[in-house]
Amino acid sequence: MSNKIFICVVTLFTLICVSTAAVSQSVQTVRHIALKGKDTQTGYYFYDVLELALAKTVKTHGQYNLQNSKVVMRQGRAIKQLVDSNLIDVIWTMTSIEREQQLIPVRIPLLKGLLGYRVFIICKGNQQAFSDINSLSQLSKLTAGLGHDWPDTQILRANGLPVVTNSNFEGLFGMLQKGRFDYFPRGVNEAWAEVALHKENNVAVEQSLLLQYPAPLYFFVSPNNAKLAQRLEQGLRIALADGSFDRLFYQHLHPETLINLQSMNKRKTFTLKNPLLPQLTPLQDKALWLTVSE
Repeated sequence: MSNKIFICVVTLFTLICVSTAAVSQSVQTVRHIALKGKDTQTGYYFYDVLELALAKTVKTHGQYNLQNSKVVMRQGRAIKQLVDSNLIDVIWTMTSIEREQQLIPVRIPLLKGLLGYRVFIICKGNQQAFSDINSLSQLSKLTAGLGHDWPDTQILRANGLPVVTNSNFEGLFGMLQKGRFDYFPRGVNEAWAEVALHKENNVAVEQSLLLQYPAPLYFFVSPNNAKLAQRLEQGLRIALADGSFDRLFYQHLHPETLINLQSMNKRKTFTLKNPLLPQLTPLQDKALWLTVSE
């Protein structure tokens, strides 16, 4: 082999190696909270939105690889892991002043504000007790059930509504069935799907009342991962602009949710204050929110 051919071969091999290394390095691994159990149906929406945001930014930020966490974590632990370790890169949860101080929020409400419209899951046969309620003071005579580390727990209590808690989501359905509390407030995007998944608990969606308070749910990333936060916001805004975000949003809504959204304005609505709402919440950006009364 002549020196010229040898040099060409070596040069070509080097270019291939460098190119391969560059491609390999450009793949961003993003580890998210686990999708398991009865929450999987809801969780896959957030997974799909996460993938959409990353896919929209491949040209500017490179390829990506999504990894499902092997450990199932409740909200409090997931936040702690995001702050203190490198086990996960992104979570999705309702915002609060404390959470925005600990983590980097991507201030695009992934549920378009629907999580702040709360209907109740109740035991079948208890509808009349709620139909007779006409004021928040009357509702305060009943007790709600919520997760112990959910921002909603503090919000309801701050508005004078009694709450009992459980650290286990599934355990709340058992407590409701046993009469430990009277109603389980759920976002209008959640309630009908969850009732369908818990038929054995003899539950139904209450038909006459609605709680409303601003409660955006965001992606959050580690305070040390500003680049991922920037990528996710860029990707979400592209998806909002081209309509793919809304298409995905409506595709994931339970059929009964879509039907019942049309009659939300007929419910007796009690507006609550959210003392946990950060000042930087983009409430004025109407493109980010869905108003059920419209």
